[in-house]
Amino acid sequence: MEGNELVKSALLLSGGMDSIAIAWWKKPDFAITLNYGQKAAAAEKMAAAAVCAELGITHYVVDVDCSALGSGDMAGSSALTAAPASDWWPYRNQMLVTLAAMKAIVLGAEVLYIGTVSSDENHRDGTKRFVELISELLSYQEGALRVEAPAISLSTVELVKLAEVSPGVIAWAHSCHKANLPCGDCRGCNKYDASMFELGYACHVDQSDEGHSARS
Repeated sequence: MEGNELVKSALLLSGGMDSIAIAWWKKPDFAITLNYGQKAAAAEKMAAAAVCAELGITHYVVDVDCSALGSGDMAGSSALTAAPASDWWPYRNQMLVTLAAMKAIVLGAEVLYIGTVSSDENHRDGTKRFVELISELLSYQEGALRVEAPAISLSTVELVKLAEVSPGVIAWAHSCHKANLPCGDCRGCNKYDASMFELGYACHVDQSDEGHSARS
C-alpha cells in the first residue's frame, strides 16, 4: 500500500506454468495476454482465460502481429545463426514487457508482474539485471510503471508449491513453443513434463469436463 491506496497491479500472463502460478499467488487486478504472432497463441489465450475466470481476474488480450520479426520454434521458422536455442526470438522479453506495459498504463496499473523464474537466468532477458534495467527504463518514462519478477529466485516447482496451485489448474498451462497442441518435443513441453513429474502430478489430465483441452 502507498498511503491509504492499494497499488494496482497487472500480470503478463502467457498461460504457461510460471505466469499461472504468479496469478494464483499474487492475484493481480488485471492480466494481460499477448497474441504477438506466436504459433501457440490460441492455446495460450485459452489457458490464461481459464485461470482468470477461476480467480475472477479481469483479463485482456492484446493482438499485435510481430511474427515478421520472430524466428525459431515460436515463429515457425528456422532459428537465426545467432540463436542460443531453437526457440530464440530476438528481444522477445523486451518486446513482451513493453507491449504489456503499454496496456498496463492504460489500465492504471502501477506495477507489472512477469513470470521470470530462476532457470531463465541462462538468458540475458531472464536475469535480475534485465528486470532491474527494464523496470528502471519504464519508471523513467511517462507513467512511472515498475516491473517486478516475484519468482525470479525460485524454480518453477518451488513457485507452484509456494503459490499452492492445484494440480487441475496447473494442468491448464500451455507450455509448447511450437503449436496449440503440445508437441512433446520442445523445451517448453520438456519443462512442463519435468516439472509435473517433480511435483508428483500426472502429466495426462482429463480436463474435458471443464471445457478445456486435455493435455496429451
